[in-house]
Amino acid sequence: MSGFDLIIRGGTVVNHAGEGLADVGVSGGRIAVLGDLSRASADAVVEAKGLHVLPGVIDTQVHFREPGNEHKEDLETGTRAAALGGVTAVFEMPNTAPPTTNLDALNDKLKRAKGRAHVDHAFYVGATHENADQLGELERAPGCCGVKTFMGSSTGTLLIGDDEGLNRVLKNIRRRAAFHAEDEARLNERKPLAREGDWTSHPEVRDDQAALMAVKRLVMAARTYGKRVHVLHVSSATEMEFLATAKDVATVETTPQFLTFAGPQIYERLKGFAQMNPPIRYAADMASLWSFGISQGVVDVIGTDHAPHTRAEKEQPYPKSPSGMPGVQTLVPVMLTHVAEGRLSLARFVDLTSHGPNRVFGIANKGRIALGYDADFTLVDLKARRTIRNADQATRAGWTPFDGFEAKGWPMATIIRGNVVMADGQLVTPSIGEPMRFLEAL
Repeated sequence: MSGFDLIIRGGTVVNHAGEGLADVGVSGGRIAVLGDLSRASADAVVEAKGLHVLPGVIDTQVHFREPGNEHKEDLETGTRAAALGGVTAVFEMPNTAPPTTNLDALNDKLKRAKGRAHVDHAFYVGATHENADQLGELERAPGCCGVKTFMGSSTGTLLIGDDEGLNRVLKNIRRRAAFHAEDEARLNERKPLAREGDWTSHPEVRDDQAALMAVKRLVMAARTYGKRVHVLHVSSATEMEFLATAKDVATVETTPQFLTFAGPQIYERLKGFAQMNPPIRYAADMASLWSFGISQGVVDVIGTDHAPHTRAEKEQPYPKSPSGMPGVQTLVPVMLTHVAEGRLSLARFVDLTSHGPNRVFGIANKGRIALGYDADFTLVDLKARRTIRNADQATRAGWTPFDGFEAKGWPMATIIRGNVVMADGQLVTPSIGEPMRFLEAL
């Protein structure tokens, strides 16, 4: 046994077989051998003693703001943050300017990412009333991770608030599509509840009923048309309990923010920097997301909804302040802290950030440490104790809602297709990101 391109030696591998000491041999960007490779040689060796070798973490919801709002983020800075955070691949959202609603816009993003993106990537196509009939073709284009529909208005111009539009989207898709589920009519009705300069009113304006109403409409339509849906950033107990009855058609995402922060305290502390859509809700919602969503297995994936805005934008008084916050760089340390504090197992973390994305979206060759899969790994030190700080964030926005968070567990290396992209907090092999492939679009 010799001649590997890379050997990861002496780490604790976490995969389908459980957890155990093993070496990993990589050839041609793929996993070639798992086992004892103490006698084998390789062009490069990563010493992983004392580290856990996880399948590459995939963040299936990021907004990198390019084109149109590069002052907040772009594909280079966003993927840099991902790589530094131990994330090997991302799905990027379509609410850019112009929005990603046709083949030209999708191909433009793929072109922009080439030679600039530090991690592997795919892009959502946004659903509109105008392109609904073409979605079945668009979702199968190379580099597309699927269709994204905004049922309630958020950042950008994309919106399908009516049932007729929703039905047309579902009629035309073949792959699983992702939905921002808040009921537009109810959001409009409740706008007057916004108290100027008072962010604690944000979860009152966009209440859990607005989310539940949209989710119920979505599930009913998905069953009518026999289609699969993915409900993004589920934030409330009521939604989570309903979605447990809809696993025949619906998969579920929640975010590290919803699992870590609760109102009204977070709004009093962070003001506009805590504002996102749907909102961070209350302690009872957070408790249900854990006890029901995570522990009972209703949640399929964790996505960060990384959506940066500048400090100046966030410092405007509510409700002028925009919704969204960075998250891709902090996903791994925040969730590993929850592992360290006993809220979920390391195996469940891997399920939510690697196996889950692979299973839900049918990603080709990613999301598992198994023979023949891409050699994507996130190496973590579960004993590391570090503080997350604004100053260390690669996002162009330059801040994080987790500033001052004491992390228990830290990403030490990001390896993508056998290339060590990040080691010990430094980008060592930049700009090698490639488009991801999907089983239903091969």
